[in-house]
Formats: sequence, C-alpha cells, structure tokens
Amino acid sequence: MWRTRKKKPDDADRVVKDPVRSRERTMNRAVKLLAAKPRSIGELRERLLEKLWTDETIVDAVIEKLKEYKYLDDEQFARDLAVSKLRQKPQGKRRLQQSMSQKKLDKETVATAIAAAFEKLPEDELIDQAIAKRLRLKGKPETREDTKKFYDHLLRQGFGYDLIREKMSGLAGRNFEDDGEI
Repeated sequence: MWRTRKKKPDDADRVVKDPVRSRERTMNRAVKLLAAKPRSIGELRERLLEKLWTDETIVDAVIEKLKEYKYLDDEQFARDLAVSKLRQKPQGKRRLQQSMSQKKLDKETVATAIAAAFEKLPEDELIDQAIAKRLRLKGKPETREDTKKFYDHLLRQGFGYDLIREKMSGLAGRNFEDDGEI
C-alpha cells in the first residue's frame, strides 16, 4: 500500500502547554538524536520540529545550548563527514558534493569541508583505489564495451572525465581519445 508522507506541522497546529516541560523534552530528544548519529544543525532543527509539543522558540534555545556545550558544530560535522565518506568509499568531488548537499549545510561550509577532505585524501589516490577495486572484482576490460562500463562506473563515482581518461589510458597502455567515442 502507498504510504503517505507525514504532513509537517505548522505553527497553528502547535500547542505548548508547559514551556518548561516542553524545553526539557526537546533537549532530551535532541541529545538522543545526536547520540544516534551526528547531525547538522539544520537536520536537528527539522527533526525536533516534527513534534507538536514544541515550537521554534524552544528548538532554537535548545540548539543554542547544544552549541555552547560544543555538541553542535556544522563546520566540524562537515569536515568529519567528508573525510568519513571518502574513507568508506573512494569517490570524486561531484558525488561527495551531492551527498553532502543533503545534510542541510550551507554551501560555503560544504565547499570548505570538501576541499579539506581532498587535501587529506587526494582525488588521484582515490581514483587509483576505485580502479584497483574494480579490477579485482571485474578484471581488466577486454572489449570496448567493458571499457565503456569501466568509464561509466568511475563517472558515477563522481570522478571527472579528464582524470578518468588520464588514469584509464595509463591502465590500458593506449590513449582512448584516439578511439573516438567512449
């Protein structure tokens, strides 16, 4: 059966009967959510506002308190997330940018974090890891079709076409630009 998406509560639906109790519940929920996994401030705010027993004023106060305690720091979160994603699975800048844009972080924070992550783990080394893994799993491409699949795989991983072409031409011992299309 189709699942309907929950309607986001708006301010008219919210009823805060006891602000002290609501703040306490909101803080407890925030700590539980952060204990489950690190989150950006935007993600946490969205999750806290899902409940009708709190409102934006209370959520903002809780978030400020968590910032004071150093539990929330978007810059640190973004840096850690970027490096973690690169260590989990070698990927290019495009793919990393795409996955981090879903974390409700501002563009400058994401760009800085990605730049720092690629300083620690250069894209050249990451594509080498991705190529080595693909070779282990599928072997060296024998046909033109296999080579195209290899290219496409690396493109889906977010690596740039020029970098892929450079690495693949070294792998095959021939220059793919001369072959025409790929």
